[in-house]
Amino acid sequence: MTPPSDFAAFVASLRSNAPPAGAPAELAALWWAKRDQWDRAHEIVQELETIASSRVHAYLHRVEGDLDNANYWYRRAGGTATNASLEDEWERLTKELLTQASADSALR
Repeated sequence: MTPPSDFAAFVASLRSNAPPAGAPAELAALWWAKRDQWDRAHEIVQELETIASSRVHAYLHRVEGDLDNANYWYRRAGGTATNASLEDEWERLTKELLTQASADSALR
């Protein structure tokens, strides 16, 4: 099964017991983060070495309140810290990663 390709479907999946089947790890981490499962989300991205996982990792450390660590991960992702609210950042990251996942699955 492929991950939900639209934001509304992804948000609706938050009522489930687990992230959508086939969701990339970075999206699964954002799913767990939205369900207030920071440790589980962090565990997922901890071992990944992608730009997307570094962006999610930065977001997670913002949620945690560890801005120095968040800034480190933003730099690793090639960016800088954002002033957006945590909710806005979660939404933006989720939408971007859903678009990327949809494009990736279209290539298969």
